[in-house]
Amino acid sequence: MSFTVVIPARFASSRLPGKPLADIAGKPMVQHVCERAARSRASRVVVATDDERIRRACESFGTEVVMTSPDHASGTDRLEEVARTLRLDPDHRVVNVQGDEPLIPPALINQVADNLERFPAAAISTLCEPLHDPDQVFNPNVVKVVFDHEGMAHYFSRSPIPWAREQWQLNSPFDSLADVRLPEGVGYFRHIGIYGYRCSVLSRFVTWPPAPTERVESLEQLRALYNGARIHVAIAMESPPGGVDTQSDLERVRALVASPPERRSP
Repeated sequence: MSFTVVIPARFASSRLPGKPLADIAGKPMVQHVCERAARSRASRVVVATDDERIRRACESFGTEVVMTSPDHASGTDRLEEVARTLRLDPDHRVVNVQGDEPLIPPALINQVADNLERFPAAAISTLCEPLHDPDQVFNPNVVKVVFDHEGMAHYFSRSPIPWAREQWQLNSPFDSLADVRLPEGVGYFRHIGIYGYRCSVLSRFVTWPPAPTERVESLEQLRALYNGARIHVAIAMESPPGGVDTQSDLERVRALVASPPERRSP
């Protein structure tokens, strides 16, 4: 079955305004994302934006653009508008690739689309990777996920999950994370923010109010779990290089793109 990649690209950014148009090796960042998406098995690649500058840039290198409302409360709302505008079938699969991921591996795009095909009970699919560093497990900016034996998500959190009750006593704070040992026999996983959706769940998602857990964690995917939509989580086939949130991220990616392929690393 075919699937569509949608790349949300907003000009406004609190930390790096205009980043979709930031130059990387002579091309705007959004063009790098589009080229990576085009190397996947997607039948269609579409940029969703609310900014005319981004629209003009995308049309200059031949990528389809859908103009969306600037008033969307969430990225999923924007995605649903695109699916509705394109009149995609309820069973059609849409993969949301962020516009600040210029080095996204095409294999990961295929992986989330394939997993929706392999797991009919899942309305949404996403990816993760193992964590071995306590600094990452305890970092609230690193979103963790726990899932069952079939890969269906139980919960996403900014907190360390699962909590090692016997090893990490709340009434005995750690002097430093250097003292922390992760328990054996249980995995810790970082959520990777790439999603595949069935269009049918997008149309339902926009009717749901924010969930209590979503509000407290600031994690939009918890709205889907709260309303009974199942999310399949798989370990990523390869580790994705980091995206671009800050100027230092941008310089890192510029250096990676400029380096010979054999010397590149995430």
